[in-house]
Amino acid sequence: MLSQPISVSFDLDGGRTITIETGKLARQADGSVVVRQGNCVILATAVANKEPKPGQSFFPLSVDYMEKFSSAGRIPGSFFKREAKLNDYEVLTSRLVDRALRPLFPEDYFCEVQVIITLISSDIEVMPDALACLAASAALAVSDIPIKEIISEVRVARVENEYIVNPTRTQLAKADMDFMIGATEKNLMMVEGESKECAEEDLVKALEVAHEAIKLQIKAQQELRGKKGISEKRDYPKPVQKEEVLEKVNAFAKDKIYEIAKAGSAKHERSDAYAKLKEELIASFGEEPEEEDIKLAGKYFEDLQWEVVRNMILDDRTRLDGRKLDEVRPLAMETDFLPTPHGSALFTRGETQSLTTVTLGTPLDELLIESAAKSDYSKFILHYNFPPFSTGEIKFLRAPGRREIGHGNLALRSLKQMMPGNDYPYTVRVVSDILESNGSSSMATVCAASLALMDAGVPFPKHISGVAMGLITRGTDNKYAILTDILGDEDHLGDMDFKVTGTREGICGVQMDIKIDGLSMNTMREALEQARKGRLHILDAMYNCLGAAREEVKPHAPRMEKLFIDKEFIGAVIGPQGKVIQEIQRTTGATINIEEVGTVGEVSIFSPAKEGLDKAVAWIKGIVAVPSVGEVYEATVKGIKEFGAFVEFLPGKQGLLHISEISWKRLESMEGVLKEGDVVKVKLVGVDHKTGKFKLSRKALMPKPDFAPKPRPADQGQSESNASHN
Repeated sequence: MLSQPISVSFDLDGGRTITIETGKLARQADGSVVVRQGNCVILATAVANKEPKPGQSFFPLSVDYMEKFSSAGRIPGSFFKREAKLNDYEVLTSRLVDRALRPLFPEDYFCEVQVIITLISSDIEVMPDALACLAASAALAVSDIPIKEIISEVRVARVENEYIVNPTRTQLAKADMDFMIGATEKNLMMVEGESKECAEEDLVKALEVAHEAIKLQIKAQQELRGKKGISEKRDYPKPVQKEEVLEKVNAFAKDKIYEIAKAGSAKHERSDAYAKLKEELIASFGEEPEEEDIKLAGKYFEDLQWEVVRNMILDDRTRLDGRKLDEVRPLAMETDFLPTPHGSALFTRGETQSLTTVTLGTPLDELLIESAAKSDYSKFILHYNFPPFSTGEIKFLRAPGRREIGHGNLALRSLKQMMPGNDYPYTVRVVSDILESNGSSSMATVCAASLALMDAGVPFPKHISGVAMGLITRGTDNKYAILTDILGDEDHLGDMDFKVTGTREGICGVQMDIKIDGLSMNTMREALEQARKGRLHILDAMYNCLGAAREEVKPHAPRMEKLFIDKEFIGAVIGPQGKVIQEIQRTTGATINIEEVGTVGEVSIFSPAKEGLDKAVAWIKGIVAVPSVGEVYEATVKGIKEFGAFVEFLPGKQGLLHISEISWKRLESMEGVLKEGDVVKVKLVGVDHKTGKFKLSRKALMPKPDFAPKPRPADQGQSESNASHN
């Protein structure tokens, strides 16, 4: 007999109901829930192995968020018409959940865990990423997988000075703050988002609003867990511990680790010194040590390293490279670094270096961003690359991983706050290649990209810089240290990784991961203020390097001009089956994009050379021009007849230049007078409004002789004199 599903419901803000249900779908998973809000339905499952893999020394957690296109009644646009690998949006949502869940598991838990979150029904107004972590946490909560606490995540946006939890898609489009916050009942765990230069205190307010909403969601999960009767979590195998090995490692290495850490050496020198010390430690176990003892010694050595360096920073108030706690590493930067890209910058901060380029493209280069709910085009693209040589390693070159996608997204969200609006005609692609890495290459990307965008002549009004902050705490005496511009090792051994980007006026982006319990709002305020000072220090150096965006794009960048034409002329510019616009592009080398904007046509013309741009502009202006009597035109002879020549005086507009209008001198025939392809100046002297035929004259532009010849009899009343092709 099938068990009955169990559910709980709660109101998000007194009007929107969220329901969590278990026991109906995917019942063979260790934990499975369905979360519903409106028409948005998310299925989350959690499965954990009972035993760790032999020799497993880390916690293998995988979190995958995926959207079924059928959830929105759509068929994927790919060649195979099915969902393939996760797209960037799905990867970023997966990361948001992963970063919040990972600290929930015991430190000695090494069994593999897989969490899969699937959007199975979509609501155009409900943002599913704001519900994904709730679903994942609930799936773990109703399972016997050993987690220490229950968590949840919400989005907080500020719309017209009002803080809204999980806003609708329409509301979010109007927001000047957009943050995703994950937390337990007591502590913040994860923050990521963007804002239009918000103040530090505004961010703190958003965190407080989020935490209250998260407590409500945790209470609902606890109720669901109680209804299912989950009281105890499964036991799991614990790693082997040997007290005698631990004591030997501490006695042999503790003071030596401190001396290496205190030396203030560079990254590779410090790593080599630690590696040599570890070899000496292993050698101290004798010629034939037990394999288990060697593995434990290596683990205890790393644990001791973590403890000694943290205590050194807390007690001595100094860091691995000898800096003060709030000191930024030496800065070096230059723009126009490469000759061919449309903009470039090299930014170096200590042992972290980004070479960033900017490419200006046409609207045809826009990026299609597709999700189940909708498809959008983006004119601003940022790609972040992290080659293995940046850390002195050898690895296979693969497609960008989740880390690269996440770092690039943080930089993109920050920089887009200062990008020009949709009326800016260029598609802009930024590429950051990390050449060296020892701490926060994503923040180096933000700085380098800001410089490169200004170097490219993009109207970027203010520089944006970024700085990575760290936190080290010690519960025994409540000591803590906030670190500015952290190293890679400090990120590894710290309790918080807190990246903040912004202008001189405010915050543009935030990414924070907290590894400890109990971060107070006062500590958060202190960290934000120290980050602000570090950000301003870097901004001063950036403004000294390049104070404002260049007034013009580089000579080799595509030139652009925009025309607005009457809507009725769009078809004439495009031509039947696109023949006219294709001919213009083929002849001039320009790229032309036409869009309907209200009652007018917006024509964007791009060309790598000014000559081609001018020629294409003149061509289009000619197509849309309305012939005016009295105007003079350059006409091209298209055909010769015995009574005159047919000439094209505007693109697509032809008329007959009668033999009697070619010259004041009487011409007996057209032989030897004009030939096809000749260019002659003509004046429009009249229009037959009934037939639409144009009367053209060349002699009207010539000085009239004292005695003009009498007109030929055939000239008077000859029907061909007004013949034209329109």
